[in-house]
Formats: sequence, structure tokens, C-alpha cells
Amino acid sequence: APYLFPNNSRRRIPAVLYTLIGTGCIVVRIAVGGDAVLVNNGVLVAGIVLIALGLYHWQGGWDLSFDEEQALQAATREVGFPVGHASAQLGWRGLRSRPTWRILLYSNEPTPEHRGLVLVDGIDGEIIDRFTERNPEDWTGDTA
Repeated sequence: APYLFPNNSRRRIPAVLYTLIGTGCIVVRIAVGGDAVLVNNGVLVAGIVLIALGLYHWQGGWDLSFDEEQALQAATREVGFPVGHASAQLGWRGLRSRPTWRILLYSNEPTPEHRGLVLVDGIDGEIIDRFTERNPEDWTGDTA
């Protein structure tokens, strides 16, 4: 069966849990008042931190609408040489953790003459950057 890459929007599940637990901490702290021994201002601070963490995870739960196959096709169009072997890796960039495909491509000769690295946005498919060069690797000792 084909491999289905997990969607980044899964981050929203823990975001909801963090926010609910944080809200619960704040409600408990307010409900027990200032005389409680086990529920002090640390619980209030923990609630605030959990809500902040939940909001960060929520905004980072981008919908990965551009899959690895589409990213490979976009990268192949971008490099300007016929592609043989290629590899896709998902990474994240920026403080908001925007998903980015890193596509490594080799040209389609028995000993590849060119290679390229293309960064493709995982949300809208925009080409972020592209690096191509003659292949500096020496494969003369390798046998097929």
C-alpha cells in the first residue's frame, strides 16, 4: 500500500488538550482561593503557560495540502534537467513551523552528472529556494 505522510494539522489535538488543562488549572486556582495549601500561584502560572503552549501548537497545525508527490513534480520542473533518483523530506521553517518539503534530485544518467536541492512550501507549493550543481561525487568505483 502507498505510504501516506501524516498531516501536520494533528498538532491541533494536543493544542486543544493543553488549552483545556490550562483553563482547568486557572479555574481551580480561582475556585479554591488564596488559603489552599496544595493549589497555589504555581497552578495559576502553569495554567497560563499551558494555554500559551496550546495557542502556539494551534497556529503551528498547518494543513499539509501539498503532498510529497506534488512536491517532487514541482521540484522536477524547477531544476532544468531530467530527473532520475529523488528523495523527499519534510521539515519545518520559521517560528510558526511552516511545513517545507526538501527535495534532493539527481539527473537521469547511469552516473548522475547533476544534482539539485529544491525547497517547496508544503501549504501552497511555492518554490522557496533551489540549488543545482554538477555532481561532485566520484562514483567510478561503484558497480551496478
